[in-house]
Amino acid sequence: MITREIQAKSILSESKIYDYVINPYVGCQHGCSYCYARFIKKFTGHREPWGQFVDVRINAADLLRAEIKKKKRGRVWISGLSDPYQPLEAKYELTRKCLEILADHDWPVTIQTRSSLVLRDIDIIKKAKYFEAGLSITTADDGVRKIFEPFAPSIRERLKAVDEMHRAGIRTYAMIAPMLPGAEALPESLKGRVDYVLVDRMNYHYADWIYRKFGLEEKLTDDFFTRTSDKIYNACQTAHIDCRVVF
Repeated sequence: MITREIQAKSILSESKIYDYVINPYVGCQHGCSYCYARFIKKFTGHREPWGQFVDVRINAADLLRAEIKKKKRGRVWISGLSDPYQPLEAKYELTRKCLEILADHDWPVTIQTRSSLVLRDIDIIKKAKYFEAGLSITTADDGVRKIFEPFAPSIRERLKAVDEMHRAGIRTYAMIAPMLPGAEALPESLKGRVDYVLVDRMNYHYADWIYRKFGLEEKLTDDFFTRTSDKIYNACQTAHIDCRVVF
């Protein structure tokens, strides 16, 4: 793993998903096989394989303190191109520092992670007026998780984290994206643990070779997505979970 401390020029960027996005890190230790964020290598010049480098934007909090005073209030996504709670966050605490600033200014925030390290910051998240926190949970089968996300936390750990946040009164969600084999069993595990579920398909092809290697090509088809998303939606309705499916 190649880790570099860098000075970023800006941190609060406009986003097509929410109003803004903050990425305290460039690169991600989880290195998920399908991750779309590897496209960033085209712009950063990294030659290392995805998952083998992380640039730490050590001035992220200082930048945010200055930029938040100049920009119109809007919802902030943390984060879009790297997991804000990847292991290095335990050392650098950049995500925590940014959350403190956003909470102090009453900005709305959507946190998205695969890591239970988010629980470290539950004190900030539950006190903020407009924060929500979600776990990316792509399958209910940890064997499948190990194939596609071998360096990410277990499914059990993620479910436990979202449950603890929900019980603390935090608005929580699960992001089933990309939809991996075994995702149809998730609603039962998410019952009583989340306020809503987002479902999206595998719409990029970095991990196609894994599907071929394990004979899972059918799981990449439109038919699989339609059938499985219908199962998830119906199961969520039964469990009284708001479910939003993205086609």
